[in-house]
Order: sequence, then C-alpha cells, then structure tokens
Amino acid sequence: MNIRHTLFLLFVCCFGFAQTQQWGSYYSYTNVVAMAQNNTRMFAASGSAIFSQNSASGELKTITSVEGLKADGITAMHFSADTGRLLVGNSTGLLLVVNSDGSVVTKIDIVQETNVPYNKKAINRIYENKGMAYLSCDFGIVQFNVNTLQFGDTYSIGPGGGLLKVNQCAVHQGYIYAATESGILRASAASANLIDYNEWSQVVPGNWTGLISFNNKLVAASATGDFVTVNNNSTSGLAPLPSAILDLREANGFIVATSAEKVVVYDNALVQQYQINTVGEPAVFSAATVVGRNLYVGTTEKGVYSIDLNTFLPTNITPNGPLRSNIYALKKSANALWAVYGFADVNFDPKLRKYGVSKLSAGTGWTNIPYTTLQTINGVTKDITDIVDVLINPTDEKQVYLLSSGSGMMKLTDMVPTILYDETNSGIENQGLVNNYRTVRVQSGVFDKQGTLWIMNGLTKKPLKKLTGTSWTPYSFESVYPTPQEMQYKDIVVDDSGTKWIASGTTFGLIGFNETANKFMRLTTANELPDNYVMSLAIDKSGRMWIGTRSGLRVIYSTQRFLSEDVINTSQVIIEEDGVAQELMYAQTINDIEIDGSDNKWFGTDTAGAFLVSPDGQKTLYHFTKDNSPLPSNTINDIAIDNTTGEVFFATDKGMVSFKGSSTAAANDLNSVYAYPNPVRPGYDGDVKITNLTDKANVKITDVEGNLVYETTSEGGTITWDTTAFGKYKVRSGVYMVFISSEDTTMKAVRKIMVIRGN
Repeated sequence: MNIRHTLFLLFVCCFGFAQTQQWGSYYSYTNVVAMAQNNTRMFAASGSAIFSQNSASGELKTITSVEGLKADGITAMHFSADTGRLLVGNSTGLLLVVNSDGSVVTKIDIVQETNVPYNKKAINRIYENKGMAYLSCDFGIVQFNVNTLQFGDTYSIGPGGGLLKVNQCAVHQGYIYAATESGILRASAASANLIDYNEWSQVVPGNWTGLISFNNKLVAASATGDFVTVNNNSTSGLAPLPSAILDLREANGFIVATSAEKVVVYDNALVQQYQINTVGEPAVFSAATVVGRNLYVGTTEKGVYSIDLNTFLPTNITPNGPLRSNIYALKKSANALWAVYGFADVNFDPKLRKYGVSKLSAGTGWTNIPYTTLQTINGVTKDITDIVDVLINPTDEKQVYLLSSGSGMMKLTDMVPTILYDETNSGIENQGLVNNYRTVRVQSGVFDKQGTLWIMNGLTKKPLKKLTGTSWTPYSFESVYPTPQEMQYKDIVVDDSGTKWIASGTTFGLIGFNETANKFMRLTTANELPDNYVMSLAIDKSGRMWIGTRSGLRVIYSTQRFLSEDVINTSQVIIEEDGVAQELMYAQTINDIEIDGSDNKWFGTDTAGAFLVSPDGQKTLYHFTKDNSPLPSNTINDIAIDNTTGEVFFATDKGMVSFKGSSTAAANDLNSVYAYPNPVRPGYDGDVKITNLTDKANVKITDVEGNLVYETTSEGGTITWDTTAFGKYKVRSGVYMVFISSEDTTMKAVRKIMVIRGN
C-alpha cells in the first residue's frame, strides 16, 4: 500500500466574513483528547474542536467548524514550528492542517485508502523530523511532508507486512523507532526501502504506548505504566506511573508523562522536576504539556487546568461551553436554551448514561449541572439515567422537567433538583426489569395551552399521563392497539382543539387522542405514512401537522379533521425540481421538525443535514450540510429556534452550531421596531435586518427625497434589506427612511437607517 499514489482531495475552508458572521459555535471543551504546544501557546482538542492559550498573556482562542475545522473525532495534534502549521489527526484517518492565517486544509487520503479497514485508520500521534511528519496510525506509519502538504510512503510493519497499530514513533541516532502493541520496533532511517517490513525488527518486547527521542536519549512508556530509557535491546527503568501512560511528549525542554492519575515532568537530564496528583478536585488526566512557566493538564471531563510552576496553583482555563458536544435534545424558552445528552436507539434499550444537563443564558453563557448534582435530592441519592428530553414550564421558566428513558421524570426549581417522579410517588409506572435493570420510561412530553403537563410513559398499558397540580390521570391506548405495553414514544404535540398527537417511535405509527371527545385514532402505512416509525411532529400556524418518519415526510393539512372524520389519510408534499415532480424529503429519516417565526419549516435529518423550506414546503430556502456550511456533521439530533433573535441551533452528534437567521416571531405592536446594523459602515456586505415587526406588516424604504428603493411584507417579525434598490444596485451613502404599517393599518412606525459607503 502506498498512500502517495492514491487520489486525494484538497479542500481549503476559508469561510468569508459574511458567512462566519451568520454562524455561531457551541462546542464542549471538557473532554480533552489531544494536546500540542509551541514555545508560547498551548493547544487542546476535544473530539470536534480546539482551543489554545497564550501562556504569557492568557489569551484564549477557539478553532471550530465555523472556522473550517471539520473534525471526525480528533485523536492527535502536532504543532510544526518551522511552518507554523497545526496538524490535527482524526479517528477516521482524516488529517486537518490549520495554517498560520487560520485557514484549514482537509486531507482525506487515508480516509479514502481502500486497503485499510475503515475502523483501522485512526491517527494516534504525529511526530516531525526535518520537515517530514510521521503519522502513527492503527495500521502503520504514514509520511506527510509538512511543507508541500503531500503524503509520502506508508510503512506496514506488522508480521508479513500486515497491519500493526503504531502508538508513537521517533527518529533516534540513525534509526526510526515505533512503539506498538507488539513491542518496540526499529529500522535504519537511511534505508531507501522502509516500506519493506523485513527492514523492521523488534528491539524490546511488550505493549508500548509511547516513545520520544530527547537529549540523545530514547524514552519509552508502556501500557502498564513502565517508564524507561531504551539502549539498543535493553531498557533502564525510571519511576513508574500507577497505570498506563496515556501521553508522552517533549515540551519546551521537558519530558512530560501522563497517566490517568498522575503527571510527571523530567528535565533534560531525566531528573524529575514536578509531579501532579491533583488539580484541586477529582479529575481523570488525559494529557499534559509545558509552555513557559505553566504546566497544562488536560482531563476527560473538566477541560484543561493551567498550573503555575512557581506557585503550583491550578486554574481551570476551559472555554465556556456545554458538558458534552453530542447533544441529544434541546429546548428553548424565552430566556434560556437547555441541552441534554441521553440517547434512545431504534429499540429504546437503556444505555444507563449518567450525564448532567446544560443551560445557555444570554449574558451568562453556559451553566452546567453535573450528574453528581442531579443525583442528590434533599440529601437523598437518586439515579436519573438516559435523560432524553427537557420540558420548561411556559408560565414559570424556573420550573424545568428532565425526562428519562430509564428513571422517570425529575423536576428542577431554579436549577436545583426537587423531586424525581417515578412509580413510588406518582402516576408514572415502572416498566419492569430490562436486562436486569429497572426502567421507568418517560420518553416525551408537552405542556398544553392550559399549562397542563402531558407525558408519554413507554412500555405500559396506560402510557399517556396527565399531571394537573399534584393529580395524575392515565389514559390507555388499548382501543387503538391491544398491547400498548409494547409501544415506545418519540414525540407528542397538542393542536388547537386539544388533540394530542403522539409519535409511537417504534412500529406503531401515529396516535391521536382527544380526551374531551373521548376519541382515539391510529394512523399507519395504511393511512399513507411512508413508515410506521414516526420520529417527529410539528403543527404550523395554519393548523397543518408535519410528520417526520424514518422514511420520509407526510402532512395532515388540517388537524381539525380528527374531530369530524373517522379516517384520516396523510399527504405527500410534491415539489418540482429541474422540471421533475418529486416528493419532498423522500426517504429521509427526519429526527426533528421545527417551525420558525415566518412559518417556514426546518427539518433535521439523520444523514443529510438540515433543510429549511417555505411555509407550504414548495421552496427549499436552505440546505445545510457538513460540506457547504459550518455544520460539523450531517446527523442532526435536534433543532431549537430563538423566536426573538431568529437564531437557529443545530444539535449534532459532533457538536452544536447556530445559524443566525432572520425569521423571528411577530410582535404585538410596532413600538419596539429597530434596524441593525445601523449605521451600515463601509465594508459591510451583509443584510440589514428590521425586526420586532407585526406579522404581515408593510415595510417601505425610501431615500430622503422620497424615492422608493425597497418594499416588502413581513412574514413573522423580521425582514431583511440587502441595501440595494430592488436588487439592481447598491444604494448610495445617506439616510434612508423606513415606513412601517400593520396589516390593518391601525399601527404605524417610522425609523431611519444610515448607510455609509467607502471611497
């Protein structure tokens, strides 16, 4: 195999000013998986994003998908001092090169290599010698020229030339050494035929996790914590670490070795200078490095601590963010965005994931509630595993409910756990033991317009539960399905008639129920659903219900039909593309549907990214994917919308980003209308937004002489103006008048916009 001769794609991501201004990133930096350094700055990577700190000034920077870093699970980093480039290796073999100007080059040669199984392509460490980077991979060693950004030879050094995982490599005294699971191997660095496995021989047996060449010494680390110098076929032991050495590096004149419990730092004479056993609170170490007089310690859950080597005082420098990047569900209230991290697979099997929850608030950023805090209610320990949804009381944002597919429902008041509802203290039922685990499945919920809470209690005969005050009312589904104890649930919405619509989430279709009419209805593929596995539901301003399934989209054009008809069939949305009639969202798995302030529909898919379509679905306004936007993944777990600002949040399996759109909820009057940016300064190429409008407001923009340059009608609370005269040419510098009137002309407002053009 020779990657040098395979096809490759070179893709430079330099998002322009206007595009990056439209996107925001919300990554977690708590799980540090790799670190790097130069003589002034430390770099730390979570699975999908990177942050760095200048050790002298303390300045923090982040590098995310908004800057073009499309990671596939970061596993290794190396800073090339000669070129100023940061090399970033991934679990898929993807290599990202961050240039000194911030642009990102994506190299997919290893990803595309057909002779290596897809699960054997991880880049474990990156070592540089004389302008050549050596990538230690799960299958061998790959050369990469840091100057030309071209791949070179591949060394397959396993028995018979087979694949062998290489954890780290180094050039030392004329030899290239490789730390592997099958010993330390070496070959002459001068050999012209290093691709021949016969050139490689074992010098030390054992399972070695790392090795470096440092001050004319070869230092190696093992999976059992051994820390040694290697001299030909013998080793000399240094002080061992208590467990596997996870990270071994040379950093600005020091050797730094890291295990889960300890960090040790040696000088160039291999004399121990520093040892870190704690950072002031419980933490599992993953990597460490030295820059200036700071020792940086990366952890698996708490980010990076900077330890001043003069005072030994640790400071957590991790950028503000959620607990995890893989967010499963979001919920937006007027003043906060909540994120949870549980997961429900196709069978809803319990995963026993013990994760906390996160809250994003304007001005204060992220506030995280760790799992240990959720466990304690009034001094009593309670487990709440697999939190899959969050509900916010629409009349009191301080009351938040966490829905668990394993433990019931927890109520938070002012972010403090106050009660865990389960079979012991509520109408929620225990489903019984699954794989020897007790499960109380509360899988989805909703507040109706009266403020009543409805939840779905999976795998029970009476799965629909209503909570009014402290009173619980259960409802059986046996009239529409004889064994509802087999059913589990993905979503529930309430229409204007109070009918509850429930996505069964397995193979039971869509359930409708109205308690006032005492009426049930079940819709399946017999009612034109493309799949009985219903994933998501949303009701728009026109009373249409949009139904996302595992195999496509359907619509019920009026949910009011439920009360007057005994059979309802769903409808396809047929659109025309390139003169051909097609079904909207054909065969897509639709994980979420959200309606924005202009009644447009956002679809979050499992493999195709996010779509925004017009209110009737006939026009695709945006289709964002990993390839054409800052989305870090095409798997969209959930979407949430801030109807005040128009910001749309996309939770993916690799991190969350947001698109700062222009569709906001309509205001009740025109008293708070404003335009931004205002003034429009030279060099600005984006749109001007006029917001806090009433729905269907008429907006006219004229110059000071009264000449009309733009006119539109709002859909929702915001319109945009591209500062042109009806799209023909950019308007000149000057003051422009904005005349606004409500649909019925009873409310009016006037605003001014200053436009300043450059020379």
